[in-house]
Amino acid sequence: MRVDSYAFGRITIEGQAYAKDVLILPGRGVRSPWWREAGHNLTPADLREVLADPPQTLVIGTGYYGNMAVPEATLQALRERGIEPVVARTGEAVAELNRLQQSSARIAAALHLTC
Repeated sequence: MRVDSYAFGRITIEGQAYAKDVLILPGRGVRSPWWREAGHNLTPADLREVLADPPQTLVIGTGYYGNMAVPEATLQALRERGIEPVVARTGEAVAELNRLQQSSARIAAALHLTC
């Protein structure tokens, strides 16, 4: 699913606008709002839907300013399931997501839209 645009607190995916954090799941669409148990700290539990049908790559957008933490334990849990994590501020993550989708259909994204 292609991201059409992203700005602080707002993302447009395939023509549909969202104002809450999103999960983009290959073959399953967009889940929004996407909430995390610990707010600005991403845990494996926050990625249950991603882990249920693991993609090749998970693009993680840490927010406009990069304030969502992605602990090493979360990255390790993804790698143990064969998922390559790509972590960046959400603007950069969106650009990478769109680029990666040109070469692979098994790309998921977890995007924090604010902070």
